[in-house]
Amino acid sequence: MGTIDVHTHSVPRGWPDLGAGFPWLRVDSEREAVIMVGSREFRRVQSDCWDAEVRLRDMDADGVDIQVVSPTPVFFGYDAPAGEAERISRVFNDLALEVCAPAGDRLIPFCQVPLQDTDAACRELERAVAAGHRGVEIGNHVGDRDLDDAGIVTFLQHAAALDVPVFVHPWDLPGSPRLNRWMAQWLTGMPAETHLSILAMILGGTFDQVPDSLRICFAHGGGSFAFWLGRVENAWHRRSDIIATSEQPPSAYVGRFSVDSVVFEPAALRLLVDTLGAEQVMVGSDYPYPLGERPVADVVRRADFLDDAARELILRGNALRFLGEAGARA
Repeated sequence: MGTIDVHTHSVPRGWPDLGAGFPWLRVDSEREAVIMVGSREFRRVQSDCWDAEVRLRDMDADGVDIQVVSPTPVFFGYDAPAGEAERISRVFNDLALEVCAPAGDRLIPFCQVPLQDTDAACRELERAVAAGHRGVEIGNHVGDRDLDDAGIVTFLQHAAALDVPVFVHPWDLPGSPRLNRWMAQWLTGMPAETHLSILAMILGGTFDQVPDSLRICFAHGGGSFAFWLGRVENAWHRRSDIIATSEQPPSAYVGRFSVDSVVFEPAALRLLVDTLGAEQVMVGSDYPYPLGERPVADVVRRADFLDDAARELILRGNALRFLGEAGARA
């Protein structure tokens, strides 16, 4: 049985004009295009973003049986008015189904929702799941609202009630002259943003308000959380006047969420396994983007500290549990 990759992205080859300020696609050839935001080039992409045949060929080369295919976060539209964001979500969710349709047994679509409006987000989640999506990807924040915001907590409660898995991806990274060099937004900002979001769910009380049945995974190895859990735990006990805002200390929540394996080195993967448990780590690649891992799951296969049972959990078993009945059917 092949690997299940829970962290990949797609870009449709075209979409309707969304209006000024929204992303559009400059198609340069059959195989290449550029995501544009206004007149700014955001990212050059290739046909592996939209062509199922290309994706399947790469999956076969890497021993990947199933991909979870999530939106590219630039399309979230969280800064748009709620009605516009709901329209954008509908457009991209419907197009994502078309991307995955040629291989519905191997390409599992995750939708996006207008997370800035709780009612609209819940409504679009229901519509998208009814149409064929099997999970949802959300950004790690909406402006200054983190994952402990009351509206986002309500959405997560709704996802749990619908038994829909949630994949959290960092986006809208802060920029500054210091961060705009060397892709530092991606090299330091993504880990920090993801760490902050896990803290929000712990210290902000989200995990205390959502049921244990919520299946939620954080991208990019959970950022820097595993490395600094001890620091957070120490602060919770020593500065309880400020930090002890959750019902339990931070370490008590490590079984409540999963992370992917996009950490590239066995030593980093070992930290994840030692801190969170092998049952909470799943293969992710960030396919097809250049900062992702190829071949997929290379770090898992190189990790000589894993026994066969733990390796099988990370390569496939945990993802089946994360995907629930949909994954089991696949």
